[in-house]
Amino acid sequence: MKGGPVRIALENNSFSRLFSNTISFLLRDGLQDYSVLKRYILKFLFFVFCVWCLGCGQSAQETQNPRLVIAIDATFVPMSFLNDQGELDGFEVDLIKAVAKNAGFDYELVNVEWGGLFGGLITNKFDLVISSITILEERKNRMAFSIPYLQSGVAVLVRKDIQNVDNLQKLAEIKATVGAQINTTSYYFLQKYDGINIKTYEKFGHAVIDLANKGNDGVVGDSVQVNYYFNKNKELTQNARFLGSRMTSEFYGIVLRKDDFDLKQKIDASLTVLLKNGTIQKLHDKWNLGKFAVVPLPEN
Repeated sequence: MKGGPVRIALENNSFSRLFSNTISFLLRDGLQDYSVLKRYILKFLFFVFCVWCLGCGQSAQETQNPRLVIAIDATFVPMSFLNDQGELDGFEVDLIKAVAKNAGFDYELVNVEWGGLFGGLITNKFDLVISSITILEERKNRMAFSIPYLQSGVAVLVRKDIQNVDNLQKLAEIKATVGAQINTTSYYFLQKYDGINIKTYEKFGHAVIDLANKGNDGVVGDSVQVNYYFNKNKELTQNARFLGSRMTSEFYGIVLRKDDFDLKQKIDASLTVLLKNGTIQKLHDKWNLGKFAVVPLPEN
């Protein structure tokens, strides 16, 4: 706060009048009437105290960081999920906290179902959205994206007893049944293969359980998700193998409103710093995102 509370007090007319009256009283006859003098002094001190408190409150308000409301769909282990304590956790939770802090923002994270993310952003309920959202040209018509923070894509697990098959085209040729979470990028990707019998699930984990029980021949999902289940749920995936490598290449970005130019600039700058200093790579390693998910090179 420029000048501090004392300057504000001196510029206040009420303060000036009280100060002038007190001095005049002292010079004229204050020493002869102690009760009146005491009253003036108490008023003077009380006024100074109030002005000082007001000035301190204004200083605290001025130094408070701007606050962002950030929405995330916490259903995608290990990217974003609720841990055993019921708290938001995961790679993207750690990432967005680092991005906001580095950009000079306070933040509030809110868990929102996927279907409400974009609508809530556009209607100003949230300032940012992060939830493994692929940067797509058609989405750019309605919203803005930060620079990419992760490159991922579709990966496939198949049962080990399915021999001589190393790509989805061969799975289509044998009329295989392949599972995917409904209305995801993986689900739509499977629709390109006419011979594949697509079996849909509400959650990717349900497809993996069905794979273990031979209810399907393979499962398709985001490479991070597939890698997590393959390594963390060996009882379900011990009889499964990766089908080749990553099938597609997608970049994830933080989503903003199209007219939030200043906010986008700050978020991009923060991401660039975290990409360059290795913070995002360390988070990738911490959450074991796997070789098919790659931290992109920072922009110059």
